[in-house]
Amino acid sequence: MARSTDPPRRRVPRHTEEATTLSATATFRDLGILPETAEALEAVGITTPFPIQEMTLPVALAGTDVIGQAKTGTGKTLGFGLPLLESVTVAADVEAGRASADQLSEAPQALVVVPTRELCQQVTNDLLTAGKARDVRVLSIYGGRAYEPQVEALTKGVDVVVGTPGRLLDLAGQRKLRLSQVRCLVLDEADEMLDLGFLPDVEKIIELLPTRRQTMLFSATMPGQVIGLARRYMNQPTHIRATAPDDEGATVANTAQHVYRAHSMDKAEMVARILQAEGRGLAMLFCRTKRTAADVADQLSRRGFASGAVHGDLGQGAREQALRAFRNGKVDVLVCTDVAARGIDVDGVTHVINYQTPEDEKTYLHRIGRTGRAGAAGIAVTLVDWDDIPRWQLINKALGLAFHEPPETYSTSPHLFAEMRIPEGTKGTLPRAERTRAGLAAEEVEDLGGPQARRGGGRRGAAGAVTAEPKRPARPKRQRRRTRAGEPVAEQAERAAKPAKADQEAPQAAAEADGTAPRAPRRRRRRTRGGSAAGATPATGD
Repeated sequence: MARSTDPPRRRVPRHTEEATTLSATATFRDLGILPETAEALEAVGITTPFPIQEMTLPVALAGTDVIGQAKTGTGKTLGFGLPLLESVTVAADVEAGRASADQLSEAPQALVVVPTRELCQQVTNDLLTAGKARDVRVLSIYGGRAYEPQVEALTKGVDVVVGTPGRLLDLAGQRKLRLSQVRCLVLDEADEMLDLGFLPDVEKIIELLPTRRQTMLFSATMPGQVIGLARRYMNQPTHIRATAPDDEGATVANTAQHVYRAHSMDKAEMVARILQAEGRGLAMLFCRTKRTAADVADQLSRRGFASGAVHGDLGQGAREQALRAFRNGKVDVLVCTDVAARGIDVDGVTHVINYQTPEDEKTYLHRIGRTGRAGAAGIAVTLVDWDDIPRWQLINKALGLAFHEPPETYSTSPHLFAEMRIPEGTKGTLPRAERTRAGLAAEEVEDLGGPQARRGGGRRGAAGAVTAEPKRPARPKRQRRRTRAGEPVAEQAERAAKPAKADQEAPQAAAEADGTAPRAPRRRRRRTRGGSAAGATPATGD
């Protein structure tokens, strides 16, 4: 009887492990990672793992498939990033005697699929930091950038690829990205990929990978379709759900939440005063629409704040310029749409302000998750329009919050000043003495060579400065001309009329030269009265 060649059947998770406490003495070295990796983390001050990392590392380092579930901002990136880096064989491993030279590969050995460009950059930076001592080659692949640098890097050889589904499929279809050597696959923020409609593309990517591999799926929530994806493509995964002992609710305990019913015409003034609160560090403002985000960024810039914007109407170069300026401290207020709700992990974000009510509870959680990260304290403020009260009440009920009826609040309300710790007498314009940030214009725009560069893409940022290449001069509008047999109809008619006209004009010209041409009769003017000829008899009814 012939043996079946079908791949082994994937099974659902057999058991679930939950972490509710963290060992006080546990370090990354205790969890069994390579000394070079631990050294790279210690160089940037990372020594103690978070619950999701402490529970994930021993299981993932053994090569087992893992489903990791934890709240945003609790360290999921290193939870999958460290095992992924350990699965890659690099030249340093050969030198240390941990691997043989024939195990090296120029094709990617690990793949991380993420839903957004911003998250792609963040994961790439974290992996580069952790793999610096071993010289692990990590490449980010996402849209909005030119193909050529990415293809050139793939040709030279990379160890880990982090990318968004669209560009990954594009390069794989062109045979520029070889996935036959991938030994470890990570699906990060799987629920977000579901919301954005990327799951079909993710499945196409998985079909291109070897059957024998380690798969890790990380997500803040586990909708049914994500569970179905795990059942189809994972082999007896261990489901790890990590929570902190004092943080059993849906939101992070060390993030103070405030919800106010605000008037749309007063929101900008309220925000300007909140941004002058005592102890305020970096701040992020979230809007539902691109137009609102651009308008709010411009208003804050006119009020003296160093603000930048990240939204879909900006080219990729302008988006990355704003993010770099925010990380570097040149800009301290970042106004963005929900495209940036995931993936931005910047130290020092103390305030998140929901300028517009989020669509649902998941969006709310990911927005406020930009602050209160890694154990730090944060403040989340939500401004609810009168029309958005029903939407907010659904979010409030789903998360079990205590803000069913937000208090009516204005920029002059005493309770706003007290709760936000705004100094008395603060107005909606930042005093000139406090305008110490360099601003968005101090951060250069990188020439990405992508579609925006070819198109021009000269859009204006929050401060009104051009944030991309200047637009080309507009071309004159083309006028369509009717043609017959490839030649304009009007020109054909004119050419045909020329001989006939010449034949008629020739005898006339000769007669005029001889003086024998008859004189043209003089045109007589007719006098009229009441619109009829003067001598005409008016019509009668007889």
